[in-house]
Formats: sequence, structure tokens, C-alpha cells
Amino acid sequence: MHEILNQLNELSYNLYWTWNNDFRAIFNEINRDYWKWSQKNPVKFLRSINDNYLFDIIERKNLKDKIHKVYREYREYINRDTFFGKGKLDENTPKICYLSAEYGITKCLKFYSGGLGTLSGDHLKSASDLGVPLVGVGLAYSYGYFRQYINAQNRQSELYEKNDFDTLPMSLVLDEDYRPVKISINLPGRKVFAQIWKLNVGRIKLYLLDTLVDENNVEDKRITDILYGGEEEKRILQEILLGIGGMRAIDALGINVKGNHINEGHSAFLIFEKIRVAMKKHNISFKEAQEMCYYSNIFTTHTPVPAGIDIFPKWMIEKYFRGYAENELGISFEQLFEEGDLTRNQANNDHFNMAYLAINNSNFVNGVSKLHGKIARKMWALPQDRSQIVSITNGVHLKTYLAIESEKLYRKNFGNDWLYKPGVWESISELPDKDIWKMRNQNRDILISYVRERAVDRIRANHESEDRISDVQNLLDKDVLTIGFARRFATYKRGTLIFRNLERLKKILANDKLKVQFVFSGKAHPKDEGGKYLISEILRYSETEEFRNKIVFLDNYDIDVAKQLVRGCDVWLNNPRKPLEASGTSGMKVIANGGLNFSILDGWWIEGYTPETGWAIETPENYETMPENEVDNFESESLYNTLENEIIPLYYKRDENNIPVDWVKKIKGSIKDLAGQFNTERMVKEYYEMFYSKVK
Repeated sequence: MHEILNQLNELSYNLYWTWNNDFRAIFNEINRDYWKWSQKNPVKFLRSINDNYLFDIIERKNLKDKIHKVYREYREYINRDTFFGKGKLDENTPKICYLSAEYGITKCLKFYSGGLGTLSGDHLKSASDLGVPLVGVGLAYSYGYFRQYINAQNRQSELYEKNDFDTLPMSLVLDEDYRPVKISINLPGRKVFAQIWKLNVGRIKLYLLDTLVDENNVEDKRITDILYGGEEEKRILQEILLGIGGMRAIDALGINVKGNHINEGHSAFLIFEKIRVAMKKHNISFKEAQEMCYYSNIFTTHTPVPAGIDIFPKWMIEKYFRGYAENELGISFEQLFEEGDLTRNQANNDHFNMAYLAINNSNFVNGVSKLHGKIARKMWALPQDRSQIVSITNGVHLKTYLAIESEKLYRKNFGNDWLYKPGVWESISELPDKDIWKMRNQNRDILISYVRERAVDRIRANHESEDRISDVQNLLDKDVLTIGFARRFATYKRGTLIFRNLERLKKILANDKLKVQFVFSGKAHPKDEGGKYLISEILRYSETEEFRNKIVFLDNYDIDVAKQLVRGCDVWLNNPRKPLEASGTSGMKVIANGGLNFSILDGWWIEGYTPETGWAIETPENYETMPENEVDNFESESLYNTLENEIIPLYYKRDENNIPVDWVKKIKGSIKDLAGQFNTERMVKEYYEMFYSKVK
């Protein structure tokens, strides 16, 4: 039994388990309630559970062989040949250092807020799958992002729950004397220190900096307390720590880095630190070092609008960088400040743009979809004598979001190693319709059960009458077309567009023969009152007689809620205001689970859409010059028309075996044409081939 426990412990400290359904199923089988209580954290689970009870359950439920099998597959995964090379990654191989302000890897690691974080997590997972030499750097937030609480007035409130790093799948980096390895940064009148936590993401190491150490004063301890929390000055301190501190952490750990991938502008201050190190190492000038470092920097921008970029006032940059410029870089502050402007002419500018800093100092710059690349090239119009902005469309890590029932279908038909078989997606069309439809029904059933369970949990958490539990035991219908909408509730994503014409929506939902139901979820930024209002509107509608039990809002949107939704929904609705969705990835997560997309032709969907793969919400040709109100009217009409005339009738058009043959045909088309393209395996390969392999 001790061997079993050792194997479970080793597996628990490698986030490989976050994309292994079999591993998580074992913990669910040992004790489902305990697994839920631990927030699906195997480290906390194993630390808290009684060993004798654990061994007894493993024996009685005959789980030994399952655990041995998962462990054996894990060891094979770590050591197998990959796209990049043979066998286990060599620690001495020069690596790309990937820096991001947030990482969404699993529910219990609350170091993410939304799409940027889950993309960063998926990037590391696919780099591991492919054996790409890469190391990740970020910040270890004491509280992370907030827990969403819906109050009695249907308004979002924020609760901040402290992370206990010692019970998470991460470990403090220690030196040879078992003392925490720490880095320091000079700030005005003081030094700030940070310790380093290590997370194993398959073959990839992720290092997170944490300022909650004894050497720091109270305010500096709080630099890494909350993700995207605090005012502007807190933000610049986090970004100094991420960029400059990140480079110092890599140096302190002795990691051989050949290039840096700046994922959004938050970490761009690393550019100055790289230049400083190169000046000292090679005894060269600032300009010479800048030229040398330029060719090893990669910058990925995720926003199609200037408002989405971090911009700091001149006085703040001067406060934190005048001494650094003059004493560390040997240049004037004015010369450093010029790097925050595309024209490097700050004579009439009193703000510093982090994206401009990154663009000015990166040979490789990309947007995250073809359309976004085009918009970024127009927005920033770089000089022709330098490298231009290209595009690499985002993807998702397929196995992370794949339902157990979906994976069973693929394993049954294509073998245990199905994901790595050439032509696997083209073979989808050969599968029997009844098997595809069975998978869809099972995935939807699981989602509906989850929604009901969440409703019961909320009643009990609010200490409401137990009588109310019977009211939610039949929430939603397992045989009804289920449409999902879940994302960050920014106003441009238009979470309430479906409610624009209430009478039209009531008519759609009142049809007892062709039933439809909607599941919504999402968080608004704590300071985004517009986004909070949209959430309250949906909650208000969901309580009306016409919409009760047909529209549900799941609170506290996180990775776990997202997984349930993208696995269970029949249709994924996405209606951002074009062209503000740089890429979007939530819709990609439904594909391999048999969900279909219904979206504005923006971001990735303009690349993925065909009549064989899903549906498009039409946008007026002159949308860029039309008043927003008119665009909303036009696009909501298209939404209603497509629902009424195409989507709903197709779903309920059944053969003699009650199978919607034409709907299943569309599912097969979506999986065949999209699953192999819109994933992070393809994405990371493109980063490697276009950028990583070419850095100097």
C-alpha cells in the first residue's frame, strides 16, 4: 500500500493529472464528497484523508490496478519521444521563457481570471505534450482572483479566499541548505524580496514569484496578494516583479534561456533587465545590448483595441525607473521613457505604453487570430524596415476539456493513443450516428445533474429552507436543446443580446414541442459596473414566470464550471461586438465534445465557420460606422432568425430511432474540420516553427 500512496503523491505533484480523466475519476471513486471539498486538489485530499480509510477504500473498490495503470502511463508520458525530440527533456537544453500574469491550469490553483490565463495554462500543457524546451514564469497570488457571490439583490459581490500554498500541488524552491531561494529588486528607498514556487506541468516547469516573505514591509508583502487587484501603482509593482523579478528568478535558478515570450504586455519590463544583464556580461553599451536582445524577444498581443493595454503615467515610470535607467543601464530617464512610444519620441507624451515597449524591442510580434493580426497591423502600422506583426490563432488543450464520455468514444474506436494517431479527426465521419448521439446525451445529462447539484449547494450555503431543494431537483430538462453562454462579463461581449427582444425570446421559449433552455455563467471585473449590471439582468430574467427553469445562471464561474458547460452544451453562443474578440477560445472547447458553435464572425470563428460546422450571426456590412444600437438590433434579429428557422428545427428533426441525423452530421463536420486545427498542439508547433526555433 505504501507504493500506491507514493505513486498517488508523485502524480498529485505533477499537473499532468489536470488533463487525465482516469486520475481524477479515481479520487472521485474514493470519496466524491471529499474530492469536492478539496476543490479537486489531490494534494489537499491526500494530506487530509485518514490513511487507513484510504487504504480500505482502495482495497474494497479494487482501485490498485487503476492507480498502477495511471502511474505507468504517466511515466511513459514523461519519457516518450515527442515532436521536439527523443525521450525526457534535457535540463540543459536552452529554453524559451514564457511569461504571463496569469495561469489557468486547474480549479484549485487560483492564479487566473479568464481566457488569457487558461490560454497560458494550455500553452504549457501542449509544450509538455510536444516536448518543447520551455519554462514558465508568473506570480503566486495569495488570494488570486475573487470568488463570485450573488447577493439578495442579484448583484455580484466579491469574496477573496486565501490560498494555502502548502496544500497545493506546488513546492517552494530551496537552496542546498534548504533555505528558500529568493530574488530582490531595488525600489525607491528599499529592496523588495520574493521567494519562488515551482509547479510541474507534465515535462514543463512553471515558477511563480511570491512577495509574502519576512524581509518585506506590509505593503510589499501585498504586491502578490490579488490578481489584477488594487490601483495603478499596485499594477506597476506586479509588472516590475513579473518582468524584472522573473528574469532574476531564472538567473538564480541557473536556467539556460535563449529567448523570452512576452504573453501580453504585463511582463515587458523584462526587456530592460535583459539589456542590463547583456551590458554587464559583454561589457557593451545600452544600444548594443538592446540590438542584441531584440532578436530573442517574442511578443503576443491579445487585444484589438488600445484601451486594453497597460499604460502608466510618466511620473510613475520616473519614480520606479529613473534610478534603474541612470545607475543600471547608464542612460538618461528620458531615453528609457522613449521605449514606451512606437515612434520613440516622447516630447509631447506623458504616458508609457507597455505594448509599445514590447513591440519596439521584439523581433517577433503576433496577434492571436488572422483577423486580429490584420487589425493589429493596421492599428500599429510598423515601419517597413522592421519585422511585421503576424498571426498565430489561439487554440485549446483538447484533453483538458474533454469529457469522460467523449474520451470513451474516441478510445473505443481509435485506441488508447487515439489523440496521436494520424487522421483521427477525419475518421470521425465513419462513427455510427447512434454513438455520437449517445455521447451527446450523456454529456448533457452530466451537465444538467451538475446544475441541479450546484443549485442545492447554493440553497444550503444560504441556509434556505430544505423545502426549496425539491424545487431545483428537476431544474432544466435532460432531453432539451441546451445552449450555453459563459465568459468574462465585459460589456463588449454582450451577455444579454439574446434578451434584446423579450417578446421574441418568450415566443421561442414558450414552444412546448421544440423546447430550448439556456445556461449562463461568468464574472465581471470588480470595477466593471456595466458587466455586473448585465449579470443582474440575466438573473432577474431567470426568475420571471416565462423564463423560470428555462434560463439558469451558474455563479462563481471558474475552470471547473467552464469544463462542465463546454462538455454538456449542445450549442455554444458567442456574440461579441465585432471586431473586439481578438480570438476567443471557449467555443473551441465544445468541439471535441460534440457541441456546435453559433457565433459572430469574429476572432477564431471567422476562420472556423462553414455551414457544415455551425452557424454564424450575421453582422451588417457597415458595422464599423453604424451606431451600436442599430448593430445590436440587426445582429439580434439574425440571432433569433437562425435559432427559429435553423438551429431548433434541425435539433428536433429525428429519424425512426429518435436520432437527429442532420444534427449529428453537423457534429461530425465540426469535429472533423475544427478539432485538429483549433488546439494548442497546432498553436505551439506554430510558435516553435515561426519563432522559438529562430531566436538568436
